[in-house]
Amino acid sequence: MHDPASLPDEDLSSTLATIAMNRFLISTSLRSVRSFPKSRTIRPHQLHTYSLRKMSTDTPVPAPWHAAYPAPSSQTVFIPRDEVLSILANGRKDTVLVDLRRNDFEGGTIRGSINLPAQSLYPTLPTVYSTLKAAGLKKVIFYCGSSTGRGSRAASWLADYISSQNDTEMQSLALGGGIKGWAAAGPEYVKWMDEYDEKVWAKYSTT
Repeated sequence: MHDPASLPDEDLSSTLATIAMNRFLISTSLRSVRSFPKSRTIRPHQLHTYSLRKMSTDTPVPAPWHAAYPAPSSQTVFIPRDEVLSILANGRKDTVLVDLRRNDFEGGTIRGSINLPAQSLYPTLPTVYSTLKAAGLKKVIFYCGSSTGRGSRAASWLADYISSQNDTEMQSLALGGGIKGWAAAGPEYVKWMDEYDEKVWAKYSTT
């Protein structure tokens, strides 16, 4: 090993930095030894790898937005898109569609839909219900991208609230296939979309 005093300044700086880094990695690895599985033999070359893996698994994963609210108890009832198409074509006034998208609100929306991001729904359920009831609405159809996440959850949340009000007239439903399924179903569906952007939906058809 070279005598540090005999090295040029640049080589000396590099050597000292390497020594400092090795000391840091060794100390970090040794702190992880306590949690290393006791049934395995710790080999020197494993210490650094295990330490980095341990640090990565210790990083907390953020809870999903809906974890802040109770899980719905009602089973989601899905309405087929051809039935929704018939409702639109017949101009029924007792039905409303609710687009739950927020950050992914792009490519157009089904005509006449109101935009209520799913993250805002649960805290406002009493107000949403009373507003819908006052408007004489009997079918509320929620959708998101696929209706299997936000759409399903929102429909069940409102169904729970409707049940708590002993309301036997209003239905809370989720659009089968969501907006992605609607946009991919052909021209007869696309013509019922406002601000339709073909480029947005093309990226889903190629994945």
